Amino acid sequence: MQLHQHSMSETISKRYFQEIDNINQYIGVEEFFNIESKLIFEIYHLESAKAKKSLHELIDILSIRFGKQVIKMVRSYFSVLSSIVARKLLDNQVPSKKAFAFNIACNDMIENQMKDAEFLQFADDLIDFFVYFIADRKQPTFRHQTVNKVIMYINDELENDLTVESIANNFHISTSHLSRIFREHVGITLVEYLNVRRVEESQYYLRHTNKSITSISDQFHFCNQSYFTRIFKKYTGVTPKHFRDELHHEFYRFEMAETELQNV
Repeated sequence: MQLHQHSMSETISKRYFQEIDNINQYIGVEEFFNIESKLIFEIYHLESAKAKKSLHELIDILSIRFGKQVIKMVRSYFSVLSSIVARKLLDNQVPSKKAFAFNIACNDMIENQMKDAEFLQFADDLIDFFVYFIADRKQPTFRHQTVNKVIMYINDELENDLTVESIANNFHISTSHLSRIFREHVGITLVEYLNVRRVEESQYYLRHTNKSITSISDQFHFCNQSYFTRIFKKYTGVTPKHFRDELHHEFYRFEMAETELQNV
């Protein structure tokens, strides 16, 4: 056993020194970890467009270094990146079981859904998923604590048949008071926000599962598929079928923070 470990250590050492000798011929490699640090910052601060640009820069560096083997190395790096983001989730007080499940889900997606010919589009989708997952688990920072608690409650219970009345009952307040404070701080009505969150969540089932559109509509308690299609198109600009079939459409996400800042 010790002999095997010694042999493995020697093999890795030799490979390491070979790489050190070769690395200077590859332009831009020295910037890899600086760009990666920027990427992690951008993901954690929900800056999707910037994060996609940074990830493409990292892929370019990998392409320079690995040439025809770049797809294999990109796939490997996506798995590494998923683990890094999972650790960031832990820093954000996400339970360890959920962070672990996130990492497993990402790696499963990388292994089974990433097509070699579409790896750049997959990179963008992966960033969207990272940002979506982190955004949903960031503590809202509105000045009214009941509003913050309602948002977290909706995130946790989204696949239940939530209504303004059921949410108000859960927090032991009147529907009129809840509706007033929610619109005052978030900038849209609670009914609108429920639809926004259902649309946001449904996008991932459309893009990453084989569930029928009718099934997804039922899952998020839209009264029928026609209404789901109308609400989905209202916020995303396309129908659920179009969104599923045309992978170039970016994921819709409602921005709340700007509205709250205007009220400060």
